[in-house]
Amino acid sequence: MLLIDCPFCGPRDESEFSCGGEAHIMRPLAENSITDVEFADYLFMRDNPKGLFLERWRHSTGCRRWFNVARDTVSHEIIEIYAMGKSPRTAAAKAAFTTSWRRDSAAEKAAIKPASPAKTTRGQS
Repeated sequence: MLLIDCPFCGPRDESEFSCGGEAHIMRPLAENSITDVEFADYLFMRDNPKGLFLERWRHSTGCRRWFNVARDTVSHEIIEIYAMGKSPRTAAAKAAFTTSWRRDSAAEKAAIKPASPAKTTRGQS
């Protein structure tokens, strides 16, 4: 069993948590122009690496809040726990994030809003 340090409740037994799968999967925007095959990759393809993996976990029988975990899938050692919407802080977890095949996928690129043009104020030229 894993001992997971919930960032809101403290250390708890693994049986209190639910794993939500791979973390940091960005949903393509509605106005995206990716193909059906690229969208299927986004929907169905998940990593299952041997080594460091970034996962989402929920304290399902406790506070019911979500958080991210950087965990080694071989040793089950938890390297880092960090908030949803945040990036990993440790060097190893940052490397796992940046080297993920997802960063180069069409779906990932379609999830980023293009920069909007600068707005002008009325009455100014």
